[in-house]
Amino acid sequence: METIALPEVSQITARQAEWTALWHAVSPAAVGEGFFRLVAENHLRNFSLWHEEDLARRDDLGAEAVRKSKRAIDRFNQERNDFVEQMDKALVELLHPRENVPFNSETPGMMIDRLSILALKAFHMAEQAGRGDASEEHRAKCAFRLSVINRQIADLSGALTSLLDETRAGTRSFRVYFQFKMYNDPSTNPQLYSRKA
Repeated sequence: METIALPEVSQITARQAEWTALWHAVSPAAVGEGFFRLVAENHLRNFSLWHEEDLARRDDLGAEAVRKSKRAIDRFNQERNDFVEQMDKALVELLHPRENVPFNSETPGMMIDRLSILALKAFHMAEQAGRGDASEEHRAKCAFRLSVINRQIADLSGALTSLLDETRAGTRSFRVYFQFKMYNDPSTNPQLYSRKA
């Protein structure tokens, strides 16, 4: 992969929020270059997953619609994890994490993925907090939840910034953790490979 510049965490969270709002108004598409492109691709999968999960919970569309949603959810989730790994690979090349220092159990890519999901939660919770057809109690409950989500975004952003700073300083490290999703692989899912026997 080409050498890329690492954006500030605040730039990542700002873009995630911007994309979330934009993609609710226009057809979603990942754009950008370098590391931002990987962040956008990951966020697009989370955006797609969010809405497919909502659709899968409808019980008025029939079993075939639920089956199609489940397949789409599997695909988006696999791609989401693939982009988490790509972000981590890019960061390993950029930051050259050391081996002889404490390791973080959660990678920067995993944290960016969690920030992506929190951006989606914030957008949709804000929608609920402003719903004109909902009760005042519902709006108040959602406004409180939105404040908690925003605090979680701030906390996680701070933790990611610290991890990146400590990795640069050589005092903390991380590895690329591969998910190896077995259920999507016809060679490792017994329900799939046993049908061929």
